[in-house]
Amino acid sequence: MSIAPEIFKAYDIRGLFPQEIDAAVAERVGCALTQQLGAARVAVGMDPRPSSAELLDAFAAGAARAGAAVVDFGLVATEMLYYGVAARDLDGGAMVTASHNPPQYNGMKLVGKGALPLSGEEGMPELSSRVLAMGELPAKPATVGRESVDLYPAYVSHLHRLVDVHAFKPYTVVMDAANGVAGRLAPLVFGDSPIKPIEMFFAVDGTFPNHEPNPLLAENSRMIRERVQAEKADLGIAWDGDADRCFFIDEAGEFVPGDFVTALLAEALLAKHPGAAILYDLRASRAVPDTIRANGGVPLINRVGHAFFKQRMRREPVLFGGEVSGHYYFADNHNADSGFIPALLILELLSSKGATMAELLEPLRRRYFISGEINSKVDEVAATLRRVEARFADGKVDHLDGISVDYPTWHFNVRPSNTEPLVRLNLGADSEAEMEEKRDLVLGVIRAG
Repeated sequence: MSIAPEIFKAYDIRGLFPQEIDAAVAERVGCALTQQLGAARVAVGMDPRPSSAELLDAFAAGAARAGAAVVDFGLVATEMLYYGVAARDLDGGAMVTASHNPPQYNGMKLVGKGALPLSGEEGMPELSSRVLAMGELPAKPATVGRESVDLYPAYVSHLHRLVDVHAFKPYTVVMDAANGVAGRLAPLVFGDSPIKPIEMFFAVDGTFPNHEPNPLLAENSRMIRERVQAEKADLGIAWDGDADRCFFIDEAGEFVPGDFVTALLAEALLAKHPGAAILYDLRASRAVPDTIRANGGVPLINRVGHAFFKQRMRREPVLFGGEVSGHYYFADNHNADSGFIPALLILELLSSKGATMAELLEPLRRRYFISGEINSKVDEVAATLRRVEARFADGKVDHLDGISVDYPTWHFNVRPSNTEPLVRLNLGADSEAEMEEKRDLVLGVIRAG
């Protein structure tokens, strides 16, 4: 059979169903991953897309052919699959999901022992080679089985051990599950707390009939932003399709950038763990390292990508890691990312401070001005990066991930896309006027080719 190599991305497998990814592909991935890991027990979970159950069954069949017993968690959030693999000491697992993509897409996020992800740097190239070279699949051994496990009670208990939901103030919170699996998990997480939820799109429906499950796009967050204002709510929380990322809306209906969320989470966690080390990604505003230092922590810069965060958190004693894309990683969560722990921590911080979200953000918004991520299509990515570096050689240049340049009052990072002929600019400055001026200057250099 013919399999498109392009479905193997930097951090997952993803493509159109069934044109690029179908049951036959999923079965081969299940077999290849099991062989690659030398796995005796693997987990499977899925998001609610119409194609997910078929792909889950096929992956499980492939894993069984390679001799692994399968633990089936069924419909879960991605973070639950990570938790299940790590907490149950399984050898690996697959989450069938295309995350925030439209419903015609599907794919798999793959992990090994301890829920450490496969990535383009480690694991994914070997898996791709195995799958593409695979001939006839082995016969399933008679001794392997498949077990269905309801992970919800254990996972909700795990979350409630991390944050005391009973200590929350009775905030009115608009919650947008985007018809994803957050609609099943959120009532269990918040149901026994003082929080007064206003539910949006909690009916689990993997066709995502109300909006695409990507709150980073303004058209997808418009309804929750308007609802927060209409209800005079204290906060808005939106999840993506597989619920491993959450996004916040303040009481004025303003979207909160991931940089600022990382800073607030750092403040909340350092109050409990003084002096801890915290990772942040190199795209972030200086609000993040400044807040970490101001609260007695140790800021550590990191390259972008969940595999790089999780690998470093395994090597070093890091409490927490945050990315501007809305991925947040916690040592107390097996170093895995979660879309629910940040929601709990922010509500705990608001409750303990007796402040609104906008009040907590005011010192950051007053001092740090950020461009957000701006994509530019370019003809030659490498030539573009060379041109940018040459133009801004008078700044402090770093090559940890793409090109980062620091000046006393502004800074930026330009990174290539992993999958497209794009470069991505993130820029921060000490004033709005300077941010806009330098943003346009850097974009002019990027787009000059």
